[in-house]
Amino acid sequence: MQTDLEARPARPPILRRAVAGLILIAAAALAIHIVIGLVVTIFWIAVGLAVAVAVLWALKTIVW
Repeated sequence: MQTDLEARPARPPILRRAVAGLILIAAAALAIHIVIGLVVTIFWIAVGLAVAVAVLWALKTIVW
């Protein structure tokens, strides 16, 4: 005699699980793309600042 008082949750269909997996992969790829973009932006800002400091130093050395 078997009594099932609580219904067991059925596993989602394979297609639904595959779509969920693809969405997770797409979200991870987007997050990685954004992080890499931020790192590259910070790098170029640092390069721009270094160039500005170098130009100011060179002008100071030549003119003053």
